[in-house]
Amino acid sequence: MADLRIKPAAADLRLKRNSAFNLAGGVLPALAALATVPFIVRGLGPDSYGLLVLVTAIVGYFALLDINVTAGSTKYIAEHQARGDAQRVSQTVCLGALIYLGIGLVGALALYGAAGWLARVVFNVAPAQHALAESALQIAALGFLFGQLQSYLQSIPQALMRYDVTGRYEALFGLAIPLGTVALLQAGWGLIAVVWLRVALSGLNALLLAHSVHRLLPALRWARPDPETLRSMGSFSAYAFLSRIAALSYAHGDKLIIGALLGMQPLAVYAVASTVGNRVLGLMYRVSAVMFPAASALAASGDVLRLRLIYLKASRYVVYVNLSALLLIGVFAEPLLRHWVGADFATGGALVLQLVALGQFVDSLTNLPSLVNDGRGHPRITGLFAAVRALLGLALVYLLVQQLAIVGAAWGHLLSGLLMSAAFIAYVHGRTVPVALGDLMRQGWAAPMLGSAGVALLTALLYRASAGSLRDVLALVLLALLLLALYGWRQVLLADDRRALALWWRACFTRAA
Repeated sequence: MADLRIKPAAADLRLKRNSAFNLAGGVLPALAALATVPFIVRGLGPDSYGLLVLVTAIVGYFALLDINVTAGSTKYIAEHQARGDAQRVSQTVCLGALIYLGIGLVGALALYGAAGWLARVVFNVAPAQHALAESALQIAALGFLFGQLQSYLQSIPQALMRYDVTGRYEALFGLAIPLGTVALLQAGWGLIAVVWLRVALSGLNALLLAHSVHRLLPALRWARPDPETLRSMGSFSAYAFLSRIAALSYAHGDKLIIGALLGMQPLAVYAVASTVGNRVLGLMYRVSAVMFPAASALAASGDVLRLRLIYLKASRYVVYVNLSALLLIGVFAEPLLRHWVGADFATGGALVLQLVALGQFVDSLTNLPSLVNDGRGHPRITGLFAAVRALLGLALVYLLVQQLAIVGAAWGHLLSGLLMSAAFIAYVHGRTVPVALGDLMRQGWAAPMLGSAGVALLTALLYRASAGSLRDVLALVLLALLLLALYGWRQVLLADDRRALALWWRACFTRAA
C-alpha cells in the first residue's frame, strides 16, 4: 500500500505547478463564457443562438477525422525528451504536423462541400435560416483547418511539461472569443461576424503556438519519420482514436440529436443548461491532464512507486473539488439558471443541469485512471471501453430524447456513464494502473465523499427552508463554500501539503508587507 505521507519530490512540485498553469488557462475563459451567455443569447435570439451551437457541434463532430495522433505524439515526445533523444523528438513532431495538416485540409473541404446538405436535409433548421446556416458552416470550415493545427501544436508544449505556455494562450484566446462576440453583437453584427471572429482567432492562436514550439525546441529540424516512429505512433494513436470518439460523442452528439429531432429553441435551452456543468466540472480535467505526460515519463524511467503516490494524492484532491462543484450545481441549479438567463431557461433546464453535472462527475472518475493507463502504454483498453461507451451513450440519448425531450439526453449520458465508468475503474486498477481499487477507495475517495455528502445534505435542507431569494441563495452558497473549505483543509488536504501551503501563504504575506 502506498503511503501518502511520504514527502513530495521535485517532480511532484513540477507536476503541481503544471496543473496550476493548466487550470488557470481554463478558469478565466470558463468564467467569461458563462458570464457572456445571457448577452449572446439576447444578441442573437434563441433561434440563431441554437444555430451557433449547432454549427459548433457539427465542426466538432467533423473532428472524428482526427485519429488522435496528439495522444501518441504527447506520449512519445515526453518519453524521447526524458531520454534526451532529439532526433526521435523531431521525427515525432514532424509526423504529427503533417498528419494534422492533412486532416485539417480534408475536413475543411468536406465540411464546405456538405454545408448546404447539412443545413437543408439533416438538421431541423427553419427554411428562413437555410442560407444563414450554410454560410456559417462554410466559414467554419476554415476554422476546422486552423483548429486541427492549433490542437496539435498545443500538445507539444504540454508533452514538454510547459503548461504555462499553453495556459497563457488558452486564457488569452478563451477571453477574446466570448468578449469579442459580445462586442460584435453590441455593435449590431450578427451570426456570420461571430463565426468569422472565431475563425480568425483560431488561426492567430495556431500561429503563436508554432512560434512557441520553435522556441521550446531550438534543436527541432525536419526529420523524416523512420519505420519505428511510424509503427509506435500509429499503434498508440489507433486505440487512442476510440477514446476521442467517446469524447466527441459526449461533447457534441447530444446536441446534434436534439437539433435533428427537436429544433433550435430546445437546443438553445439544453445548450445553456449543459454549458454550466460542462464548463465547471470540465475545469478539473485540466488539472488531471498533466498526469498523461508525467505518467509517460515516469513509465520510461521505471519509477512506479512515485507514480502510485502521485496518483493516489491527485485522486483525493480532484474528487473532492469535483464533488464540491457538483454539490453547488445540484443544490442551486434552478436559482442559478433563473437569475443567470431567465425563468424560461430555468424551468426547462434545471433538471438537465443537475443530471449533466452528475454525469460529468461520474465520467470524471475515469480521467486519472485513463491518463495513467495510456501513459503506461495501454491505449487499447481505454479505446475499447470508450467505443462501447460512445455506442451505448448515443443509443440511449437518441431513444430517450424521443421520450423525454432534452431531459432524455441528460439521462442517456448519466446512465451510460454510470455503467461504463464502474466497469472501467474496476478493470484497470491492479492491472494497468498500479494501485489496488481498495487503496483508491480508502485513500482517494473516502474522505472527499463523506465530507461533501454531509455539506450537500445540510445545504439542501437549508435551501428548502429558505424563501429562495437571491440573497438567500448567495448566503447559502457562501456557507457551503466555507464548510467545504474547512473540511477540505482539515480532512482532505494531507498534512505535508497543508504545512507547505501554510508556509507559502506566510511567505506571500511577508513579501506583500
